[in-house]
Amino acid sequence: MKNGVLITSPNSGSGKTVVTLGILRALARQMEVRSAKSGPDYIDPRFHEFASGNTSLNLDTWAMTSDRLKDLSCGKGTYIVEGAMGLFDGDSSGLSGSTALLAKTLDLHVVLVIDCSKMAQSVAALVRGFITHDNKLNFLGIILNKLGSEKHEKMIRNSLSDSFFPPVIGALKRDSKFHQPSRHLGLVQASERDDLDHWLDRMADEVELNIDLDKLDFKNNLTHIPKKHNSPPGQNISIARDKAFSFIYPHLEQDWKKAGATIRYFSPLANEPVPDSDFIYLPGGYPELYAGIIANNSIFINSMKNASKKSLIYGECGGYMVLGKILIGSDGTKHKMLNLLDLVTTFESPKLTLGYRKLKSIKGSFVGSFFGHEFHYAKTEQFNGESLFTSSDSSDNSLPNLGLVNGLVSGSFAHIIDKNNM
Repeated sequence: MKNGVLITSPNSGSGKTVVTLGILRALARQMEVRSAKSGPDYIDPRFHEFASGNTSLNLDTWAMTSDRLKDLSCGKGTYIVEGAMGLFDGDSSGLSGSTALLAKTLDLHVVLVIDCSKMAQSVAALVRGFITHDNKLNFLGIILNKLGSEKHEKMIRNSLSDSFFPPVIGALKRDSKFHQPSRHLGLVQASERDDLDHWLDRMADEVELNIDLDKLDFKNNLTHIPKKHNSPPGQNISIARDKAFSFIYPHLEQDWKKAGATIRYFSPLANEPVPDSDFIYLPGGYPELYAGIIANNSIFINSMKNASKKSLIYGECGGYMVLGKILIGSDGTKHKMLNLLDLVTTFESPKLTLGYRKLKSIKGSFVGSFFGHEFHYAKTEQFNGESLFTSSDSSDNSLPNLGLVNGLVSGSFAHIIDKNNM
């Protein structure tokens, strides 16, 4: 018996996120539904949560053991997982990190979302290649997306009519109302969309009319595997949480709470002081969009400087930049940051840094070996001090050390996904 449904596609940009969100909201009108996202994506799971009303977790076949993936997938209700990139895309070795491997690990039905906007009968050749590439995958059906007309749909359905193909379980027309605004790291965050509930309801209405939802109702049958995972970096933890600091994996917070840690939240953008704690975490996000506000929020700044004398402080990607001296915006404006690390970062002439990372702490807040990833456009213009992590890529090629440590304060551009217990 399958443990849920995985929504995937041949490539990024096929519309699988919009389709997934419409399905989640439509199913949530009828039943309990949970979701997850394949790979290191912070933004899509928050949209999932708005759509379904339940927590959405990240599942990463490169960074997590099969037991960890199954444990995180346990729970009540219909289970919908959204893939990342194309179905078979993974790490540089091609052996892990893919949505296909996740489907096999969790024993999920696969639904292939096809962008039909620039194809007709060629869709059949594309689908044939995908369903024969790995005979261990179980394809439940096909959703035709971005169709131009009823004639366009009929041509494609006819090309897929042979019993060799999985059934077409849905078809959606190309329409501007499906559009979602985006920026350099992905979609504009769910918390920034005032119209999100209305938009999700419109998507759900379309899904109810055009997709056979009965085909997607598969309950999760996985059982909890009691194991310790990430130990809390402190007993009393304070986490920055607002539109500038939002990139944190829920499974890390769950691990820390299960281990007995107390977690409180504060908003640097609202100029709130950091609560008294023994560990302070500034996650990634979009501090560059709010750098002028952060630079002038004296209550937040002074509380962080005072806390740095007694509490461990860790900044990840965006949080790392805020711990530095100066953050330079894309327009060249220099914003003074916390000056707790000797670091200057810039968004002038941005350049994408992207990839999985194997990390081993040299000093600092997180002790041990970890799996992580980098995904940022900011560049380091100046840095001085001791390094936080040794680093290598997914193929074990050595990379320069990452991050900085200054007393109780540390940070890096790498996002920690999970402890390396392999």
